[in-house]
Amino acid sequence: MLLLKFLYIIFQTLSFRRVPVICPVHQLIKDRTLICSLPFKIAVGELGKATDTLDVTGNVVEEKSYDHITKEAFEEKLKQFTGEIMQVPPLYSALKKDGKRMSVLLKQGQEVEAKPARPVTVYSLSLQDFSPPYFTIDVECGGGFYVRSLVDDLAKAQSSCAHIKELTRTKQGQFTLEEHALKEDRWTLTDISQALQPCPNPPGQQKNAKKAKSKHKPTPSKSKGDDGDTND
Repeated sequence: MLLLKFLYIIFQTLSFRRVPVICPVHQLIKDRTLICSLPFKIAVGELGKATDTLDVTGNVVEEKSYDHITKEAFEEKLKQFTGEIMQVPPLYSALKKDGKRMSVLLKQGQEVEAKPARPVTVYSLSLQDFSPPYFTIDVECGGGFYVRSLVDDLAKAQSSCAHIKELTRTKQGQFTLEEHALKEDRWTLTDISQALQPCPNPPGQQKNAKKAKSKHKPTPSKSKGDDGDTND
C-alpha cells in the first residue's frame, strides 16, 4: 500500500502538467523527504487584464493600460520581489477558513477576506521574455509562495494589472522537466520505475545515511596501508 502511494506521488510529479496552478506545489507533494529542494517555475503572464483567480481560469475583473511598461523597467521591478518579501496569498487558494478551502467558499458565493501578508522567499527571479502584453519569468522560490500573487503584484507595482496564462514546474526536488517528464502514454509502472533510477537520495539523506553507516559499522583493526575509518 505504501509503495502504491509512493508511486502515485511520483506519477503526479513526473507528469509536469502545463496548467494554471491553484495551490502551491509543496501542498501537492506530501513526501518531503523524497522531494525536498526548492521548486523552479516558469510563468507566462499577460499584462492589461486582471482576473478574480489571478490566472487564466478566472473572470476578468479589471483592465488597464500597459503601454508605458518597458523591458528595462520590468527587469528593475523584479529586484524588489527578490529575497525575503511579504506576500498576500490569493483569495482562490487552498488556504482554509473555518476548516474549508477559501476557493471552495468563494465558489459557493460566500464572502472571504484576504489572509494577511506573510513572509516568503524568492531565491532567484529573472525575465526570460518580454513581448507585451505577454512576459515570461523564471522563479526559484521557497514554500508557501504563490507565483500568481507575484505576477499580480509585479503589474500593480507598474500601475497596471496582469494574470498568469501558463505556469510550468520545471524542477521539483530531484526531478526535472527535461530529464524525468513522462508523456501520458508512458504513465506505466515500468516507465515510472525507470525514470526514478538515476535519482540519488537528497543530500541531507545521503549525509545521514553515511553517519548511520559509520556509527553502526565496527571499526576494523589497523594494518599496514589501512588508515581506519574516515569521517566526512
